[in-house]
Amino acid sequence: MPALLVHGNPDTAHLWDRVVEHLGPYGQEIVAVDLPGFAEPAGDDHPATKETYVDWIVEQLEALKDRGGPVDLVGHDWGSLLVQRIASTRPDLLRSVAAGGAAVDVDYPWHEIAQVWQTPGEGERYMEEDLTPEVSIPYLVEHGVPQQDAERNAWLTPGNKTVILKLYRSAVHIGAEWQPDLERIAVPAMVIWGRDDPYVPLVWAERLAERMRAELVVLDCGHWWPYERPRETAEALLRHWS
Repeated sequence: MPALLVHGNPDTAHLWDRVVEHLGPYGQEIVAVDLPGFAEPAGDDHPATKETYVDWIVEQLEALKDRGGPVDLVGHDWGSLLVQRIASTRPDLLRSVAAGGAAVDVDYPWHEIAQVWQTPGEGERYMEEDLTPEVSIPYLVEHGVPQQDAERNAWLTPGNKTVILKLYRSAVHIGAEWQPDLERIAVPAMVIWGRDDPYVPLVWAERLAERMRAELVVLDCGHWWPYERPRETAEALLRHWS
């Protein structure tokens, strides 16, 4: 029963390094993936929509299931949104799902920076003028990302800023489009959240957990719980998987 770990924006598979160190008792294959266009450039023709990322993750899940059985799927931030969708549409691939840091919810108003990215022209200006390495690295450190991970954040990957704009603009109405299927989720679910998440406050986690009929695990940290609370994250996942 392998596990697949999915990062979000602006992270890479390194998001899960410290969590994996505490997952030794799991005893099965654990795969942390790099979403296309985050750790490495994806190319100018990469669609970078929410649907294409769902399809890409499904391909990884199918390969894992073929050699190890149904998968324990975990996602943070954008990875959280994507795994929620997969749990509601491809439960045949999964043994369980755990998600946190972002919620598929028709009533959720995208956070301020996301709304900028979703606005043509303004999003491009923000990416070019405001989201420089001199700004992005200390910003991430301030919000709980370790220095070495902030220094290799995905925004520094050539082409990633364009990927982010495409992705967020594909998801303006994600709640209306994906929530109805999410409410029919059947696989065992867990929601993991930082108590002081500045982008998606805890109330949205509570709503998501109720919708998914999931256990809600609240950690004393901000948005990046895999970085800020890796041991507690691993303990929650091991309990969920057992």
